[in-house]
Amino acid sequence: MVLRLPDPPPDGGARSRQSGWWPPAMLSAAWVKDHHEDFDVMHLHFGFDAIGPQQMRELVAELRRHRKPLVYTVHDLINPHQQDPAAHRALLDVLIPEADTLITLTSGAAREIHDRWGVHAKVLPHPHVVDFETMERIRASRDPGPCRRIGVHLKSLRPNMDPRILAPLARITARLPRVKLQVNIHTQPMNPEHAEYQPQLARMLQAGAEAGQWKLVVHEYFSEPELFAYLASLDISVLPYRFGTHSGWLEAALDVGTHVAVPDCGHYTDQDASLAQFRLTSGGVDEDSLDQAVRSLLRRKDLPGLDATGRRIQRQYLANTHHEVYAELMINRQPDASNHLADIRGHADA
Repeated sequence: MVLRLPDPPPDGGARSRQSGWWPPAMLSAAWVKDHHEDFDVMHLHFGFDAIGPQQMRELVAELRRHRKPLVYTVHDLINPHQQDPAAHRALLDVLIPEADTLITLTSGAAREIHDRWGVHAKVLPHPHVVDFETMERIRASRDPGPCRRIGVHLKSLRPNMDPRILAPLARITARLPRVKLQVNIHTQPMNPEHAEYQPQLARMLQAGAEAGQWKLVVHEYFSEPELFAYLASLDISVLPYRFGTHSGWLEAALDVGTHVAVPDCGHYTDQDASLAQFRLTSGGVDEDSLDQAVRSLLRRKDLPGLDATGRRIQRQYLANTHHEVYAELMINRQPDASNHLADIRGHADA
């Protein structure tokens, strides 16, 4: 009933080497003008970082000109990849009031959207990240073992990552019997020959590893199977975020049965009842609340999150609800409208 158009490569084929993302060609008034007969609804998720508010206004105006509804799923109220929130906020000031239908992932985000822009957003939970076969295999084979492992992944140290969580977390794990801390990071910040080299951070991470505070693993970007295997190797994944809204990473962790500790910024806690929250401070993290979060998760016996059966039911519900949203928007369309959906997608925070 719904056909999602393929994402056309941009002129010149510019593409990220780190993921399957590229600047979406659909996000231009010119593309809409040339292709308005090919789709009925535009659904925006991610991928609009590279354009400005004026281009976004032009896009919306062109959609209006051709009577094409705009659906926007608000994943990020603050962009985790940007130090200054002003640029993202300026885009939201265009998108959120202009969208024909707003969707977001949590009730907390919906309240914030209403408080800031005075509009209503439909709440639909984040779907599964791990495929069902892998999910079933990993969840069925999990065994806590004699030693528990807590993991922090700093990725490529994007702006919302805060390495200051490592020192208090190392002290906490040192007080817990048979608990080990593992720190992962991509090679770029650790490589003196790379433009993204972070010498002070690299020295701190190496010193902590040599002192036995944590096991340090430096690696290239994970493939999907590598990421899922990494998450499954942990008992707890601690999100080292100092700002943000929602997380696909924590959804992947829950899919494979790994508990997640989250900061009290954004709306992470609303994503699942199994999450344990710790408090952020101006100096980094409140150690007592982090200690309590870790200990509470280590005491839990059941796997967190929905299993594959639950995720299948959830996915069908989400598909049905999206179909209803699109169908409602099509009520006033012309009878010769085609049944195509232009779906703009970008990269997840995993």
